[in-house]
Amino acid sequence: MEIGNVSFNLDYYSGQDLYSDGTVEEEILEYLKKGMDIDKLLRIEDRWAVLYHLSPTRRNLLEWMEFSEGSQTLEIGAGCGALTGLLCEKSSQVTSIELSLQRAKILAERHKNCDNLEVIVGNLNDVPLADNTYDYVSLIGVLEYAEQFTQGSKPFSTFLGKIFNTLAPKGTLILAIENKFGLKYWAGAREDHTGVLFDGLEGYPRDAKAKTFGKKELEDLLYSCGFSNLKFHYPFPDYKMPKQVYSDDSLPGLGFNGESPNYDMDRLKLFNESLVYSNIIKNGQFPFFANSFLVLCEKNGAGENDEQ
Repeated sequence: MEIGNVSFNLDYYSGQDLYSDGTVEEEILEYLKKGMDIDKLLRIEDRWAVLYHLSPTRRNLLEWMEFSEGSQTLEIGAGCGALTGLLCEKSSQVTSIELSLQRAKILAERHKNCDNLEVIVGNLNDVPLADNTYDYVSLIGVLEYAEQFTQGSKPFSTFLGKIFNTLAPKGTLILAIENKFGLKYWAGAREDHTGVLFDGLEGYPRDAKAKTFGKKELEDLLYSCGFSNLKFHYPFPDYKMPKQVYSDDSLPGLGFNGESPNYDMDRLKLFNESLVYSNIIKNGQFPFFANSFLVLCEKNGAGENDEQ
């Protein structure tokens, strides 16, 4: 079927949406169907779910990135299409996979004028994808949930291994995820997925529905799956609503305003994050304490660190 110019594929939909922000998603879809301008909607709405799904600030994460001409892009866990439009602008063809039918409908309605977009509703693990096909695979805020939707003793590796196989030679995985050692968690912010104070810092001792990683853990995981030439970037305050995107070649300097906003949960404020970041920056430790990671990972064959 089609929604506007968008190809909408339901062949792999299980018939059940396993996650939702509730009725707000139905409201968003109705707003879009009525043709309401998103900027206007954001001026009258203050709910976090609306802001997260629709804010143009989300585009800052990848707006700066150049894509190769004629590129094929696979977007996994596309949500309500916060980055889909940007990917369609930068790529010749985009395939977006989204597990939730409701969110996939929002995505397609939002970008119904894109004639280079196919939306597939379903679990990545159930969708047959050709090997060596995609120049870019976007995995934004998805890897942390791999244990829920991927079977086996090593779900994170299995999930990333399937993605590795879909990439064309010299293709790039674009991965964004929270850093479990992000300074905001030390300062009193609740863990983004569990809502439990210090949950990630303690190594998720409870049965967490999602798990994030520290920088070395993430590096080791990606290398073990065959990726190489990892380029770490540090969206601030996080990958969800990035105002700046730093890299190892361009880290923040002294005087950095490191205060983290509170989006949708109450939090403690145990210390002044900006002052603590100044000390962290002096000691060259910003990458370890950054709140989020954006990692560009290449499929180049064996890299010098792949044995990790």
